[in-house]
Amino acid sequence: MADPSTYRPAPGEIPVSPGVYKFRDAHGRVIYVGKAKSLRPRLSSYFQEIANLHPRTATMVTTAASVEWTVVATEVEALQLEYSWIKEFDPRFNVKYRDDKSYPELAVTLNEEFPRVQVMRGAHKKGVRYFGPYGHAWAIRETVDLLLRVFPVRTCSNGVFKRARQVGRPCLLGYIGKCAAPCVGKVSAAEHQALAEEFCEFMAGRTGGFLRRLEQQMQEAAEEMEYERAARLRDDIGALRRAMEKNAVVLADGTDADLLALAEDELEAAVQIFHVRGGRVRGQRGWVTDKVEDVDTPALVEHALQQLYGSGTEPVPREVLVPALPEPAGPVREWLCGLRGGQVDLRVPQRGDKKDLMATVDRNAQQALALHKTKRAGDLTTRSRALQEIADALELDSVPLRIECFDISHLQGEDVVASMVVFEDGLARKSEYRRFQIKSFAGQDDVRSMHEVITRRFRRYLQEREQTGEWAVPEADDEGPAEPTGPTEENGRPRRFAYPPQLLVVDGGQPQVAAARRALDELGIDDVALCGLAKRLEEVWLPGQDDPVVLPRTSEGLYLLQRVRDEAHRFAIRYQRTKRSKRLTAGELDSVPGLGETRRQALLKHFGSLKRLRAATVDELCEVPGIGRRTAETVAAALSSRTPATFAVNTATGEIIDDSVETGRVDQGPVGAPQETP
Repeated sequence: MADPSTYRPAPGEIPVSPGVYKFRDAHGRVIYVGKAKSLRPRLSSYFQEIANLHPRTATMVTTAASVEWTVVATEVEALQLEYSWIKEFDPRFNVKYRDDKSYPELAVTLNEEFPRVQVMRGAHKKGVRYFGPYGHAWAIRETVDLLLRVFPVRTCSNGVFKRARQVGRPCLLGYIGKCAAPCVGKVSAAEHQALAEEFCEFMAGRTGGFLRRLEQQMQEAAEEMEYERAARLRDDIGALRRAMEKNAVVLADGTDADLLALAEDELEAAVQIFHVRGGRVRGQRGWVTDKVEDVDTPALVEHALQQLYGSGTEPVPREVLVPALPEPAGPVREWLCGLRGGQVDLRVPQRGDKKDLMATVDRNAQQALALHKTKRAGDLTTRSRALQEIADALELDSVPLRIECFDISHLQGEDVVASMVVFEDGLARKSEYRRFQIKSFAGQDDVRSMHEVITRRFRRYLQEREQTGEWAVPEADDEGPAEPTGPTEENGRPRRFAYPPQLLVVDGGQPQVAAARRALDELGIDDVALCGLAKRLEEVWLPGQDDPVVLPRTSEGLYLLQRVRDEAHRFAIRYQRTKRSKRLTAGELDSVPGLGETRRQALLKHFGSLKRLRAATVDELCEVPGIGRRTAETVAAALSSRTPATFAVNTATGEIIDDSVETGRVDQGPVGAPQETP
């Protein structure tokens, strides 16, 4: 725990200009990013008496070891730079949105000759009309299925469309009337384009004209006694009305707005956003965030707007309605106007339909927060208690904010692998997960495998510390190379093994713990706590102790250790199964250097079986398209060194040629017979 006075800048050093500042920990990692209209008073506020600070702020300033800042010209620039740095450095003390996923949208590709209606995610493309976003892709497909009866626009992929044009026969949707079948010329490109534009007009909320026109056509058909046509038009009107019911009118026609509401308590906040386009609710999305920094409602609104519009993938509407304006609101409003390229009305609704709809969004936010709390394994208070219980039980100097767990997995000594999972502040940090192949020996030896993995992980840590000049790297030994290096940028960017854990957990008992301790001692690392968690009785083993530490079954600390261990087990098992699956389906040609899938298939197709391929000369192999002399010599040498099987079969027809079946793939034993060993 650092003393903030040791890195406090002199008052005269801090400028009074707008800017963005970063707090770093002892390892140089950025742990907090903030902005200020004037840097001097804002930064000075962090260096007052610890007792006067908010508990979260106090934790941050005592974890930090340095502070730095960047001066900008305006508050808008500060807002943009703050968002960029939060995305780049992922500081642990900034607000984090755990549901930052890509939401599906309904897209119409008007930039194509024959526009297509489809579900799309991610960044918007030029010339494509978007509607949404929606909470679920199935909601889009239900709406589209209803509208295709009236607007039979193409929904097939480019491959299906091209194939239909080649054979001159439409797909099933073309036969049942849910596609105008432009692929076979039933409608021209211009007619199909008009259909797509009408589809977009209806989705944009201009529905009255279509319904009136269809009702008039239905009446005319009935007067002319064309009852089948009148019944079809009646069903079309019903389909349109059902589609309209899915997006009820809530505001006046032409209203484009995003409504944002918050539900919060002392620990967390839920964000809900309704997207209104053309007066209709076209989509809904939400996030939940831990309030790891001391923020009020205006600050949460600002963070939510940055999250929603900062990436540039979400269009900014004419109106953005919020429960409270950011303080100050001017820079945020100016930033939104710049993103939209026009005027944006950022305000709090005071009366009328928009205030009523905001109340609905607020109820959804309250419900989302309540649902999240019932599903969550433990809130921030519970996680803090679990970390404190672990620190007390293991007699650590401070709570283990970063925990790493290692597990070994194999199948009867085959495909031996290891996993490393990371939990920070009691939550899984999956971007930090790593996996290892055991390289220094073959066979089953969990203790030796654990020693190798711990050695490789911390050797990489020492190598990356050497780049900063803080550590010397020991000479390499013969136990296999370290994992490949990750990004080596400085300035606090995450790297693969740059940060040590406060607690190292191994899956196992005394032998595994002793192996891990020996690996750390060999590397000269003595500031990382170590323990093992044995599965049988859930006992916690410490290095050099004959008796385990037994935590109560109701202990939150034991529950957290179990979650960490189980996650390492799951990650290792998945990797081991992947490797085993690849091995069991490996073919004789798969291991030939420089021979890819395309050329393997070409060889098998040309010769018909491995028996004939094995008997071929180098000159005969060179006759296969794409096979040069050097590759032919490599293939001939590889196959001549292997024992042929007892059958041969034609790989194209499946016909047995003689008494040897060789299809280019060998089964190396039954799958799943032995029990996996984690």
